[in-house]
Amino acid sequence: MSRAARVMVIGAHPDDGDFRAGGCAALWTAAGMAVRFVSVTNGDAGHHELGGGPLALRRAAEAAAAGARAGIDYQVLDLHDGELVPSLDNRKRLIAEIRAFEPDLLLTHRPNDYHADHRYTSQLVQDASFLLTVPNICPHAPALRDVPVIAYLEDGFQKPAPFVPDVVVDISAVMATKIAMMACHESQVYEWLPWLDGRSVPEGDEARLAWLGEWISSRGRHSADRFRAALVAAYGAERGGAAAAAEAFELCEYGAALNPERRRRLFPMLP
Repeated sequence: MSRAARVMVIGAHPDDGDFRAGGCAALWTAAGMAVRFVSVTNGDAGHHELGGGPLALRRAAEAAAAGARAGIDYQVLDLHDGELVPSLDNRKRLIAEIRAFEPDLLLTHRPNDYHADHRYTSQLVQDASFLLTVPNICPHAPALRDVPVIAYLEDGFQKPAPFVPDVVVDISAVMATKIAMMACHESQVYEWLPWLDGRSVPEGDEARLAWLGEWISSRGRHSADRFRAALVAAYGAERGGAAAAAEAFELCEYGAALNPERRRRLFPMLP
């Protein structure tokens, strides 16, 4: 009997995977699949008041709490936030991390993105993709026999090429779980990101959770509306037209092909 499919989401920062694939992570674990989120940096620069080691420790704890909400394994690598480069050492580190987990599906940022850490995380995954199967590269970590399916997380950037989804998933049923995951990243969703955007966060646990819920739900609605035609094509007019939230992924040509068999195995939540 073949093992359950395994999904690895490699983001640059400890909340990146949650924002773009937290709903699918909940659906995958509910289907019995193993899911690991990896943050390539420790997030030690992502705050307006706290920084360095204390912030890195806080964000690692937040990531662990978020992972527990969806039953996923969450790893945070000890590389500095805002200083990531696509070096040979970092490439080898990711090759070893990917080989250790043996994912069937690997998700990461697209290579065109506003944040250098996002771009270089994508570059590192691309640079590692073929080498995952080369035994003489990083011989201390046994090589994979096959390259996994690789896909990009959704973004809104248009140049040099806009995001074009190959898979769109209705996550309406697990939005409460996704919001609970995001709420664990307190330093980001209640402090740093609102400070950057000049938004006010209400006082009190109930009020701020409701505020966060509307924010994350609005992001999900935006994705659902953006890819409504794909949702209707996948789920039919009734469900696809009514889907209140979605997550989407664009295939990377450096990974394995998403043939019908792999699509059924990797996205069992699709009809």
